[in-house]
Amino acid sequence: MARRRLLGALALATAVTLTAAACGSDDGDSSGGGSGGKPTYTIGFQGPLSGDNQQLGINGLDGLKVAIDEANKKGDLPFELKLVESDDVGSPDQAPAAAQKLVDNKDVIAVVGPMFSGATKASEQFFSGANLLSVSPSATNPSLTTLGFTTFFRVIPTDDVQGKAAANYISKVLKPTKVFSVDDASEYGTGLSKVIETQLTANGTTFVHDSVNPTKDYTSEATKIVAAKPEVVYYSGYYAEFSLFTKALKDKGYTGKILSGDGSLDPEFVKQAGAAAAEGALISCPCLWAQADPNAAGFVSAYKTLNGQDPGTYSAEAYDAGNAIIAVLKQLGTGADRAKVAEAFKTLDIKGLTKQIKFTDKGEVTDQAVFIYTVKSGEISLVGPVSTLVPTS
Repeated sequence: MARRRLLGALALATAVTLTAAACGSDDGDSSGGGSGGKPTYTIGFQGPLSGDNQQLGINGLDGLKVAIDEANKKGDLPFELKLVESDDVGSPDQAPAAAQKLVDNKDVIAVVGPMFSGATKASEQFFSGANLLSVSPSATNPSLTTLGFTTFFRVIPTDDVQGKAAANYISKVLKPTKVFSVDDASEYGTGLSKVIETQLTANGTTFVHDSVNPTKDYTSEATKIVAAKPEVVYYSGYYAEFSLFTKALKDKGYTGKILSGDGSLDPEFVKQAGAAAAEGALISCPCLWAQADPNAAGFVSAYKTLNGQDPGTYSAEAYDAGNAIIAVLKQLGTGADRAKVAEAFKTLDIKGLTKQIKFTDKGEVTDQAVFIYTVKSGEISLVGPVSTLVPTS
């Protein structure tokens, strides 16, 4: 993304949503005074705010800003809300330090994030150990809710759900004789490709698998794929690499369908790949592209007013995660602390922008819709929900 866009987004972090600083007790409650003598609760955000895939983090951060800004402006809360952020660059190596930063800030009563699956896996032991609620808007690796993390929830379906839906769309709508499945060797990418390939097998669809670490040159991989003559290529990874991968395929003359998952659903994919190379790309996501939903018009308007740009992938999910935390804080009032928030979140059941926000006992959201998007004339547009696109018989 353009540096100007990033600097503008980061500059808003203090000016728009932050209120007076607060001090808290060791158990994580925020009892310091905000304006008018109200206590202040601090919500943390963790995600990639720098690096190649920073836009996905900024999307989430800005969605959370809208939720906090709206709640503070209503004036009916017995407390005020503050936001602090922690940049993990989307990296499992840097995530522990980013998580520890939020844990050590005793004012932080809950966290939206982390965003990426690898960073989430590396962070959650710190949040669980501190009884600090963590609600991811985007970490989709299925294993995350099986690893014993006690305060982890997510407002997005897993790659088990997305992968099966994407594979069914490929097999039953695109109907190729051969698929080439490539992942980026990350926690997220390998998890998604495994589910897709398992379902392709169940559907009787032939595929070839490859795993490629992120690189700046996908020429050799594109050459290999073109030689294999698949009608469909699915890339499990993030938009920065998917853009280079798509360009390489088009440069080598590939004319089949090119797909990717939720990590690539961002206008930056179109920008970095170029409109011509990106045209016709298909992207699956268990998420809402807010601009495509008339019911989200109010959120889109508020987002643009606050952040000066359209919402992106995970903006609406982060907005829902923030509002879910705020709903619990309203329920608990001025007596909230980390442990009470984490416990109360288990029984939350509210209508969100993207879905009903209700969880299984493992921390999985119960609403499991998956959508297919496409690039058309340089813009991302909705094809439809997989549930209606795939024939039932």
